[in-house]
Amino acid sequence: MLFFLHLHSEFETIMKADIHPDYHEVVFADSSSEFKFLTRSTMTSTESIVWEDGKTYPMVRMEVSSASHPFYTGKKQSFAAAGRVEKFNKKYKR
Repeated sequence: MLFFLHLHSEFETIMKADIHPDYHEVVFADSSSEFKFLTRSTMTSTESIVWEDGKTYPMVRMEVSSASHPFYTGKKQSFAAAGRVEKFNKKYKR
């Protein structure tokens, strides 16, 4: 433990001040499922959430996570792929 504290204080003197982004705790929430997790990030958000520990954290929404991605869940999702292709072709039609 003393070794770690020594390294930590050594790194503090080496790092330049006021050039690093704010690194804080953030909750990431999957929009397609109820999956949420707390981690540290430099991302910010106007939304916030009260986490299980009773503290309020900024919440960043994601479209896909390991809880909803077909590769990780093993489930094939039936998207209207044809509708997406038609929409793309209509938008970028020459």
